[in-house]
Amino acid sequence: MKHKFSQEFNTLNFVIKESENILLFAHSRPDGDTAGSVLALKEYLKTLGKNADIACYDLFPEFLKNLSEENFINPNTLDISKYNLIIAADSVERGFQKIEDRIHENQVVALLDHHPDITIQGDINVIDPKYSSVCEIMYDFFTFNKIPINRKMATFIMLGILGDTGSFQHSNTTPRVLEISSELMKKGAPLPKIVETTFSNKSISTLKLWGKAFEKAKINSDNGMIVSVLTKQDLEECHAGSEDIAQVSGILNTVPGTKFALVLSERDGDIIKGSLRSEEYKGVDVSKIAAQFGGGGHKLASGFEIKGKIKETENGWEIV
Repeated sequence: MKHKFSQEFNTLNFVIKESENILLFAHSRPDGDTAGSVLALKEYLKTLGKNADIACYDLFPEFLKNLSEENFINPNTLDISKYNLIIAADSVERGFQKIEDRIHENQVVALLDHHPDITIQGDINVIDPKYSSVCEIMYDFFTFNKIPINRKMATFIMLGILGDTGSFQHSNTTPRVLEISSELMKKGAPLPKIVETTFSNKSISTLKLWGKAFEKAKINSDNGMIVSVLTKQDLEECHAGSEDIAQVSGILNTVPGTKFALVLSERDGDIIKGSLRSEEYKGVDVSKIAAQFGGGGHKLASGFEIKGKIKETENGWEIV
């Protein structure tokens, strides 16, 4: 049966083979999916003898360092014009748009994403919200082109799938996802190690920060929202980083009687990030909520960013 992205997968692999220098782009505040995608791609590029760099406006995640010794390079330090091909993977509008004006017409741009609200267009676009993750797209790209998936590639693809499905707990865990994961395990992907790395292996600073978030959590009985906030002061007191916030909304979303979770967290530059989570059976499309604040995402996992600071008042929290 012909694959939906047959032409795009064919074209991308052709351009890869014709390109000497390739730039892989991970989104800001990188998670397992964007990191897994670019790491799996780089492993493939190594087998072809290509020169490949991974660019990101943030450092390689600390929690992934027992899976890879890779480093991310700040795009501001790179000569973007030297790359024949640029591949952006996952949430491409979280950072990639900053280098668009540095890309020339003779450079090929490929966008791989599974978010439904992407407005950027490349020369090659593989964008489909039906995928659980970009790493699932990567698996289809490799298998479609009959590219052997080695143990490292399998590990990185599994990393992204586990991360974006909440370790197979979210509603985007389809039978296809489980079939792919089974094949990745057969190829050597260490499931227990990846789960421990992404979900179980938490430092005391992370647990302290989670404790603050859970202590502050409040439920709005009118709309079923459970909400919590984390300030920069909270992070400083717990010696934690922004990456430690990632799972809080998902955990709060498991509280009985709630319909969706919202976590507001202060970031650098007077930015407040909102993370929204829900589940299919709860009947709430959180992407519509995120859209009201200029954000977006999936109907069960979305986010937004607004300017301001979080201030606690007698009636709750306000953004000023």
